[in-house]
Amino acid sequence: MTENHEMATVDEVLDILDVLISYDTVALTPNLDLIEDVKDRLESLGAKVVLTYDDTETKANLFATIGPDIEGGVVLSGHSDVVPVNPDDWTTPPFKADRRDGRVYGRGTADMKGFVACVLAMAPIYAALDLTVPIHIALTFDEEDGFHGAPILLADLAESGIRPSAAVIGEPTGLRTVGAHKGCYEYRTTVTGMNGHSSVPAEAVSAVHYAMRWISGLLSLGDEMEHRAPDQSPYDPPPTTFNVGTISGGQGRCVVADKCWFDWEMRPVQVEDANFVKEHMAILESSLLDEMQSVYPEASIETQMVCEIDGLEWRDDSPALDLMKVLLDEEVVANGGFLPVDVVSYGTEAGLFQAAGIPAVLWGPGDIGVAHRPDEFIEVADLEVCLCLLRRLGGHLAS
Repeated sequence: MTENHEMATVDEVLDILDVLISYDTVALTPNLDLIEDVKDRLESLGAKVVLTYDDTETKANLFATIGPDIEGGVVLSGHSDVVPVNPDDWTTPPFKADRRDGRVYGRGTADMKGFVACVLAMAPIYAALDLTVPIHIALTFDEEDGFHGAPILLADLAESGIRPSAAVIGEPTGLRTVGAHKGCYEYRTTVTGMNGHSSVPAEAVSAVHYAMRWISGLLSLGDEMEHRAPDQSPYDPPPTTFNVGTISGGQGRCVVADKCWFDWEMRPVQVEDANFVKEHMAILESSLLDEMQSVYPEASIETQMVCEIDGLEWRDDSPALDLMKVLLDEEVVANGGFLPVDVVSYGTEAGLFQAAGIPAVLWGPGDIGVAHRPDEFIEVADLEVCLCLLRRLGGHLAS
């Protein structure tokens, strides 16, 4: 190892993580302060950095390349956004890193600024190496609410002819390799009825009541999803699942509601399940609309797709898994020549990378069980392990 190779320490990671946490990058809000900070860090090392924006130009993805300008290489990818917080639920301020008891507390520590901090700490080391293929660093926006950023970044890569050989998505997997996960389909459905006095509800069309019936129809498919789950489904839970996350409507207790909307999702195990659900709900919706429009012809039920992200499909011959076997050689040896690979039920951007022709795998520090919760934290020991793996990646890709 060169002297430079020894310089990336966990203390550097912690200092960078302090800064990253201080940026309030809740999904669907601007992230440019964080992105510009990372851009400056990487450009100072000679990296080629490209930003791609949303329509408002208040949010950006970052894609940086260190090493030779040739095809291939490895992407180290993370999302810049975090989920919302209620500061009253936290022991310490959520956007100020709090180091104690071998942990760092703060929003995004596990999901997934801890991984990003490790990558940025290693960037000067990568820049000093004689890499045979490039190391790319990707940061996306709005992964946590609709996966809005990654498709823009991936479209730009395709247009630019950049074709990495593998991507490591640094989600908090507890330092376990994940080779497959479910899809994530998200929607908002809006029911429009006709308001009226609650004493004569039959003379109006309650958007809330019809929304409840629509939701009940969706949830009633749970048993069917159980039956449709593949016999060897590796997921926990095994079938496609549903969740209605938010609902809002109406003006008051004594007014028949003319409007109701709700956000919902399904986590498909297989694309066929999603198609089945859509067909079933279309039949139910047609029946509900017939009832509604017999009273109020302008009544409607409209569903807006937020995202339809297919899962990360298992591939035995995945170059991304092959890369992890090399980087986690000790685990392979300890398991008789096999790398332990998990599957998970949550969705990530890995499916998008795979669909774009970039083999992907999940591996990162932190526990998914503390993500999205008050007092989110990451173990410093996990950051140390992550840093070691990223060091091995540099050695593996250097001449």
